[in-house]
Amino acid sequence: MSPFFLLLINLSVLAYGLLAGVFLAFSDFIMRSLSRTGETGGVAAMQAINREVFRWVFMALFLGMSPVSLLIAGYAAMTLGSAGGTPIALAGLVYLVGCFGVTVFFNVPMNEALAGMDPSSGTARAYWNETYLPRWTFWNSLRATACALSAVLLLFGLSQMAGADG
Repeated sequence: MSPFFLLLINLSVLAYGLLAGVFLAFSDFIMRSLSRTGETGGVAAMQAINREVFRWVFMALFLGMSPVSLLIAGYAAMTLGSAGGTPIALAGLVYLVGCFGVTVFFNVPMNEALAGMDPSSGTARAYWNETYLPRWTFWNSLRATACALSAVLLLFGLSQMAGADG
Protein backbone atom coordinates (compact mmCIF):
# COMPACT_ATOMS: atom_id res chain seq x y z
CA MET A 1 0.00 0.00 0.00
CA SER A 2 1.30 3.43 -0.83
CA PRO A 3 2.28 5.71 2.07
CA PHE A 4 -0.44 8.16 0.97
CA PHE A 5 -3.21 5.58 1.26
CA LEU A 6 -1.82 4.24 4.51
CA LEU A 7 -1.97 7.77 5.96
CA LEU A 8 -5.43 8.34 4.46
CA ILE A 9 -6.77 5.13 5.98
CA ASN A 10 -5.28 5.92 9.38
CA LEU A 11 -6.78 9.42 9.34
CA SER A 12 -10.09 7.91 8.22
CA VAL A 13 -10.15 5.63 11.26
CA LEU A 14 -9.91 8.76 13.39
CA ALA A 15 -12.55 10.62 11.36
CA TYR A 16 -15.01 7.72 11.45
CA GLY A 17 -14.47 7.45 15.19
CA LEU A 18 -15.07 11.16 15.75
CA LEU A 19 -18.26 11.06 13.69
CA ALA A 20 -19.44 7.93 15.51
CA GLY A 21 -18.92 9.78 18.78
CA VAL A 22 -21.01 12.75 17.69
CA PHE A 23 -23.86 10.55 16.51
CA LEU A 24 -23.62 8.35 19.59
CA ALA A 25 -23.86 11.38 21.88
CA PHE A 26 -27.06 12.46 20.16
CA SER A 27 -28.64 9.02 20.34
CA ASP A 28 -27.45 8.23 23.84
CA PHE A 29 -28.24 11.40 25.79
CA ILE A 30 -28.80 14.56 23.76
CA MET A 31 -32.10 13.49 22.20
CA ARG A 32 -33.29 12.02 25.50
CA SER A 33 -32.41 15.32 27.22
CA LEU A 34 -34.21 17.34 24.56
CA SER A 35 -37.28 15.14 24.97
CA ARG A 36 -37.38 16.09 28.64
CA THR A 37 -37.39 19.83 27.94
CA GLY A 38 -40.95 19.66 26.70
CA GLU A 39 -42.03 19.63 23.10
CA THR A 40 -41.61 23.38 22.51
CA GLY A 41 -38.15 23.49 24.08
CA GLY A 42 -37.01 20.35 22.29
CA VAL A 43 -38.21 21.55 18.90
CA ALA A 44 -36.61 24.98 19.34
CA ALA A 45 -33.32 23.49 20.56
CA MET A 46 -33.14 20.99 17.70
CA GLN A 47 -33.94 23.72 15.18
CA ALA A 48 -31.01 25.72 16.58
CA ILE A 49 -28.71 22.68 16.50
CA ASN A 50 -29.67 21.96 12.89
CA ARG A 51 -28.80 25.55 11.92
CA GLU A 52 -25.48 25.56 13.78
CA VAL A 53 -24.25 22.23 12.44
CA PHE A 54 -23.69 23.85 9.03
CA ARG A 55 -21.25 26.37 10.48
CA TRP A 56 -18.74 24.08 12.10
CA VAL A 57 -16.03 21.49 11.61
CA PHE A 58 -18.59 18.70 11.75
CA MET A 59 -19.87 19.42 8.23
CA ALA A 60 -16.38 19.48 6.74
CA LEU A 61 -15.63 16.15 8.40
CA PHE A 62 -19.01 14.59 7.58
CA LEU A 63 -19.07 15.74 3.94
CA GLY A 64 -15.35 15.25 3.43
CA MET A 65 -15.50 11.62 4.44
CA SER A 66 -17.88 10.84 1.58
CA PRO A 67 -15.35 11.28 -1.24
CA VAL A 68 -12.61 9.87 0.99
CA SER A 69 -14.75 6.78 1.63
CA LEU A 70 -15.38 6.39 -2.07
CA LEU A 71 -11.66 6.72 -2.74
CA ILE A 72 -10.79 4.17 -0.05
CA ALA A 73 -13.41 1.70 -1.30
CA GLY A 74 -12.30 2.10 -4.91
CA TYR A 75 -8.60 1.85 -4.11
CA ALA A 76 -9.15 -1.24 -1.97
CA ALA A 77 -11.34 -2.89 -4.58
CA MET A 78 -8.87 -2.23 -7.42
CA THR A 79 -5.46 -2.61 -5.79
CA LEU A 80 -5.77 -4.56 -2.60
CA GLY A 81 -6.76 -8.00 -3.80
CA SER A 82 -4.69 -9.45 -1.01
CA ALA A 83 -5.25 -9.53 2.73
CA GLY A 84 -7.15 -6.55 4.10
CA GLY A 85 -8.69 -5.37 0.86
CA THR A 86 -12.21 -6.58 1.51
CA PRO A 87 -12.71 -5.02 4.95
CA ILE A 88 -11.12 -1.77 3.79
CA ALA A 89 -13.43 -1.59 0.77
CA LEU A 90 -16.41 -2.45 2.98
CA ALA A 91 -15.47 0.33 5.41
CA GLY A 92 -15.88 2.96 2.72
CA LEU A 93 -19.15 1.48 1.50
CA VAL A 94 -20.59 1.17 5.00
CA TYR A 95 -19.91 4.87 5.60
CA LEU A 96 -21.38 5.90 2.27
CA VAL A 97 -24.59 3.91 2.73
CA GLY A 98 -25.00 3.70 6.49
CA CYS A 99 -23.97 7.22 7.40
CA PHE A 100 -24.09 9.53 4.41
CA GLY A 101 -27.01 7.80 2.67
CA VAL A 102 -29.07 7.53 5.86
CA THR A 103 -28.42 11.21 6.57
CA VAL A 104 -29.52 12.32 3.11
CA PHE A 105 -32.60 10.11 2.85
CA PHE A 106 -33.85 10.05 6.44
CA ASN A 107 -32.37 12.54 8.92
CA VAL A 108 -32.15 15.60 6.66
CA PRO A 109 -35.77 15.39 5.43
CA MET A 110 -36.94 15.19 9.06
CA ASN A 111 -34.69 18.14 9.96
CA GLU A 112 -36.12 20.16 7.08
CA ALA A 113 -39.69 19.37 8.11
CA LEU A 114 -38.93 20.39 11.69
CA ALA A 115 -37.18 23.59 10.58
CA GLY A 116 -40.35 24.90 8.97
CA MET A 117 -42.50 24.48 12.07
CA ASP A 118 -43.44 26.94 14.79
CA PRO A 119 -42.13 25.26 17.97
CA SER A 120 -45.24 26.25 19.92
CA SER A 121 -47.72 24.83 17.40
CA GLY A 122 -49.64 21.64 18.01
CA THR A 123 -48.36 20.31 14.70
CA ALA A 124 -44.74 20.75 15.81
CA ARG A 125 -45.38 19.16 19.19
CA ALA A 126 -47.11 16.17 17.61
CA TYR A 127 -44.40 15.78 14.95
CA TRP A 128 -41.71 16.02 17.63
CA ASN A 129 -43.20 13.32 19.86
CA GLU A 130 -44.73 10.95 17.32
CA THR A 131 -42.27 11.12 14.44
CA TYR A 132 -39.10 13.10 14.97
CA LEU A 133 -37.85 11.79 18.32
CA PRO A 134 -38.31 8.05 17.65
CA ARG A 135 -37.45 7.96 13.95
CA TRP A 136 -34.68 10.53 13.89
CA THR A 137 -33.01 8.86 16.86
CA PHE A 138 -33.32 5.41 15.26
CA TRP A 139 -31.69 6.59 12.03
CA ASN A 140 -29.08 8.56 13.97
CA SER A 141 -28.19 5.41 15.93
CA LEU A 142 -27.71 3.63 12.63
CA ARG A 143 -25.33 6.42 11.54
CA ALA A 144 -23.33 6.01 14.76
CA THR A 145 -23.14 2.26 14.20
CA ALA A 146 -22.09 2.68 10.56
CA CYS A 147 -19.30 5.09 11.46
CA ALA A 148 -18.02 2.86 14.25
CA LEU A 149 -18.21 -0.20 12.00
CA SER A 150 -16.29 1.65 9.28
CA ALA A 151 -13.51 2.43 11.75
CA VAL A 152 -13.41 -1.18 12.95
CA LEU A 153 -13.32 -2.50 9.38
CA LEU A 154 -10.40 -0.22 8.52
CA LEU A 155 -8.50 -1.35 11.60
CA PHE A 156 -9.26 -4.97 10.82
CA GLY A 157 -8.12 -4.53 7.21
CA LEU A 158 -4.90 -2.86 8.33
CA SER A 159 -4.21 -5.64 10.81
CA GLN A 160 -4.82 -8.27 8.13
CA MET A 161 -2.36 -6.48 5.86
CA ALA A 162 0.22 -6.26 8.62
CA GLY A 163 -0.23 -9.97 9.38
CA ALA A 164 0.24 -10.85 5.73
CA ASP A 165 3.43 -8.75 5.52
CA GLY A 166 4.96 -10.26 8.68
